[in-house]
Amino acid sequence: MANLTIAVDAGILKRARMKAVTQGTSVNALLRDYLAQYAGGSAVQAQAVDHILRLARASRARRGRRAWSRTELHER
Repeated sequence: MANLTIAVDAGILKRARMKAVTQGTSVNALLRDYLAQYAGGSAVQAQAVDHILRLARASRARRGRRAWSRTELHER
C-alpha cells in the first residue's frame, strides 16, 4: 500500500475527524474508500452502459412512423 500526503485546511480536517469518529471510522479510511470508488467508477459506469445498450437492442419497442420537427417538439 502506498502513502499519500495532502494539504487540507486545519479546520476542515478537525471537523472531518470529529464526523468520522461519530461514524466509527477514520478520515484515512474515508479517503481510501472514496479513492477506490473514484478509481473504479469508470469500470462500473462502462458496465452499466453496456447493460443498458444490451437491453435497448433486445427491446421490441419502436418509435413508430411519426417524425417530429424541432418546432413541434418545442410548441407550448
